[in-house]
Amino acid sequence: MPKEPQELGLDGLPGHDYFLDAVHHIDEAVASKSIASSAAKGIVYSLVETLGSMVGDPDLPAHLKSGYMGALDLAVELEAKLDKMR
Repeated sequence: MPKEPQELGLDGLPGHDYFLDAVHHIDEAVASKSIASSAAKGIVYSLVETLGSMVGDPDLPAHLKSGYMGALDLAVELEAKLDKMR
């Protein structure tokens, strides 16, 4: 049974699982050719920018930062993969 993504915390931020799920979903959509690569690039770019802003927030607690860093690393890997598909 798949793990349920974390709901919004008391701080109003989504759990890193939401971002990981988004990256995996986009990667699967690209692999199955059910999304245009240009659309995927735009979505992944937005994810990288959003996660980068969140990770760069000095008020973000360390336990959230580490989860977001993992999601950011995965999104950056997918972004590089999409760039090679030109």
